[in-house]
Amino acid sequence: MKLTLKSVLAAGMLLAASWSHAQSADHVFRVSAIPDEAPTELQRKFKPLGEYLEKKIGMKVEFTPVTDYAASVEALINKKVDMVWFGGFTFVQANERSKGAITPLVQRAEDEKFRSVFVTTNKSINSLNDLKGKTLSFGSESSTSGHLMPRYYLLQAKINPDTDLKRIAFSGAHDATVAAVAGGKVDAGALNISVWEKLLEAKKVDPAVVRVFYTTPGYYDYNWSVRTDMNADLKKKLSDAFLALDASKPEDKAIMELQRASKFIPTKAENYKNIEAAARNAGLLK
Repeated sequence: MKLTLKSVLAAGMLLAASWSHAQSADHVFRVSAIPDEAPTELQRKFKPLGEYLEKKIGMKVEFTPVTDYAASVEALINKKVDMVWFGGFTFVQANERSKGAITPLVQRAEDEKFRSVFVTTNKSINSLNDLKGKTLSFGSESSTSGHLMPRYYLLQAKINPDTDLKRIAFSGAHDATVAAVAGGKVDAGALNISVWEKLLEAKKVDPAVVRVFYTTPGYYDYNWSVRTDMNADLKKKLSDAFLALDASKPEDKAIMELQRASKFIPTKAENYKNIEAAARNAGLLK
């Protein structure tokens, strides 16, 4: 009888511990982002935003880095994280991979007409046509602003990067693309305009040496996405929190500066139909 009672008590304690652990895990809101910059930079940019969101949603918020763009898609679909900062193309991939089970929640106002820049140190390169026979670095293969849209506009200019260029490379991140160009590893590179401007402001690149020779037209890009089946109340709290951020308020200024945002606005899946079409046209989405 004693052994039986001990067994029951032990089982009960284990069950309680397991339940407590599950409850604890349920109260952690995990966030990730496509690794389009160095992991330390992504962590730095997210820290004040994470602290702000904790107060707004009443849950502990943790940033969970991922190794590559594909991992950010899988993490959200498989419920390893709850929200991800996606590029437009990565959102399209995630939405298709999940059969429409991903919802883009908000985007920066800047993401309605985002742009990419092509940079070089080569004085003979002054247009996209001048890239023929040269070497070029994109960012990540799954990057909207570092690969898909630059490739799309090259194709629009009747330049096939796979056949008309001497060689293409993938640096993995926007800042790495600039480093490759500045270091002479490639003749030119394509990256998003936001990172380029940030590098200029931080004086991490000399515009007299590395210069922009082409800027793309605008397109929809980054957004914060969640799973469509997320609790409606939590989804609304998150959306309201982002929409309430005001760059003119001292308490919000640091967050908005790190996010390089003037304000956040609602977004929807339909906004990314042109990105999807560009991906299919470029042969990057089957």
